[in-house]
Amino acid sequence: MEAEDQVVAGDAVISDDEEESLFQDIDLLQNHGINVADIKKLKQSGICTIKGVQMTTRKKLCTIKGISEAKMEKIKEAANKLCDPGFLTALEYADKRKQVFRITTGSQELDKLLGGGMESMAITEAFGEFRTGKTQLSHTLCVTSQLPGANGYTGGKVVFIDTENTFRPDRLRAIADRFNLDQNAVLDNVLYARAYTSEHQYELMDFVAAKFYEESGVFKLLIVDSIMALFRVDFSGRGELADRQQKLAQMLSRLQKIAEEYNVAVFVTNQMTADPGATMSFQADPKKPIGGNILAHASTTRISLRKGRGETRIAKIYDSPDLPESEATFAITGGGINDAKE
Repeated sequence: MEAEDQVVAGDAVISDDEEESLFQDIDLLQNHGINVADIKKLKQSGICTIKGVQMTTRKKLCTIKGISEAKMEKIKEAANKLCDPGFLTALEYADKRKQVFRITTGSQELDKLLGGGMESMAITEAFGEFRTGKTQLSHTLCVTSQLPGANGYTGGKVVFIDTENTFRPDRLRAIADRFNLDQNAVLDNVLYARAYTSEHQYELMDFVAAKFYEESGVFKLLIVDSIMALFRVDFSGRGELADRQQKLAQMLSRLQKIAEEYNVAVFVTNQMTADPGATMSFQADPKKPIGGNILAHASTTRISLRKGRGETRIAKIYDSPDLPESEATFAITGGGINDAKE
């Protein structure tokens, strides 16, 4: 199989049946008496699916220019007719969860730790000090997500939001060579945006939602490297902490909704801070991830990274709803993340 064909496999046209199960288009509201102009306003605000309407509060819908309270109620009512907001049995939900796929990290040990790789419809957060491999993992995922994988995973495109100016396309070329992929085809499948402020970072979410809607089923991964850097800069001191955490909560809520709405994997990296209170409790490692409880609760799976000997790094499951707490060792190589040699 040609390397180029392998990479662009993500572009394969999805059958109508599969697309239907992915999400319901917001244009279906037309059949329930909502006019085209109002639907266009919703799309401009990053609401492109019926589920997207259900995920948006009434208050938020009313802030969209041209949507009155009466219109908002009509839109909500129409959305609820199209998609039942009620309960499912656990069996029905288990069936729905069959759509979840996993993206390999490039290291079999790390994949095993994560139960097969980065999970879709979830936020996976990796935190650690500098030089622990967070950005290297991000770069490797840009390439591995384009490879066909287990359980019929076809591979797909990636969106990379960079807040620290650490994205290097040449790094992707070296990783593509390791997997015998066409370098330019790999780079062409990665959509890159540099965010400069926390507000800009949040606004990019609307663009991401619109892109995932336009090219349904083509994008498989959204990376934010790193999630907290700009919040750390834009909000300083205790006085602005509450405001920062509220804005952060909105950002993470949006990420979670995008992950579920479009069935994509979301991978975010996070920084560490010294914990002045830890010395009192005699902890071995007096550092903790920043973002507080808000980020801790928003992330589905949290991985703690620390430096090993030489080029090896140790990953530990810090928090997960279904994975046991254990460790894995991996190495950072010229071709990205790989298994550590004994």
